[in-house]
Amino acid sequence: MKKKNGIILITGGSRGIGEATVRCAAKEGYSVWFTYYEKEKKAQQIKDSIIQQGISCNCIRANLSCKNDIHSLFSQIDEAGEPILALVNNASISGIRSFLAETDDENIERIIKTNLLGYFLCAKEVVKRMAISKGGMGGSIISISSQAAVSGGWQLTPYAASKAGVNAFTLGLAKEVASEGIRVNAISPGKIDTDMSSHDMGVNSENGTVHMPLGRMGTPDEVANAVMWLISDKASYITGAILPVAGGFV
Repeated sequence: MKKKNGIILITGGSRGIGEATVRCAAKEGYSVWFTYYEKEKKAQQIKDSIIQQGISCNCIRANLSCKNDIHSLFSQIDEAGEPILALVNNASISGIRSFLAETDDENIERIIKTNLLGYFLCAKEVVKRMAISKGGMGGSIISISSQAAVSGGWQLTPYAASKAGVNAFTLGLAKEVASEGIRVNAISPGKIDTDMSSHDMGVNSENGTVHMPLGRMGTPDEVANAVMWLISDKASYITGAILPVAGGFV
């Protein structure tokens, strides 16, 4: 394993797709920083296991719906003195499944702030540090979207709308920062076997995977591998892409 001279920042790295991406990035030799919010013990266990592999790793508690937490996160990264090579915008919440008319205003606001505003603010901070015109080295931004963005989900309208926003954000930012050496892409998972798989875009527990073309759910590792491929030089001519990792499910 060849260590890379720079940081990959993964938001929401203590579970599911985020955890898989943290571990995959560590295997590829990145200095790994990741955020968590509730799972402090799990986050520390992940950090310790990566450090034992001889890879630098830091975990920071941050509420990605809070701009002060985001600014604090990047201040701590700046103090480390390593360049940020990649950002993986992953931290998100599905909210409570319900019809929109019965959904609390606070729940809607929390979903939009975490899943969309948090992605915007993290990307804004990263662009300021990556941009060639500002002395940066360029880099890659990957956002985790969802097939709910195109299917609309089921009783998860705020979640689906926030992910549709992530898609539009990806397309717009990719054009905006291409000349700065920054590539911007998104991964759009379908039914993935995680503890958040309740936001199943219509594939519920009764019909299981019957309507999945590949006949099964995806794994967090399969999403993480796609993330790392998009970050790598093998995807050097890809920007503004929204890549489904969905087993054929739309």
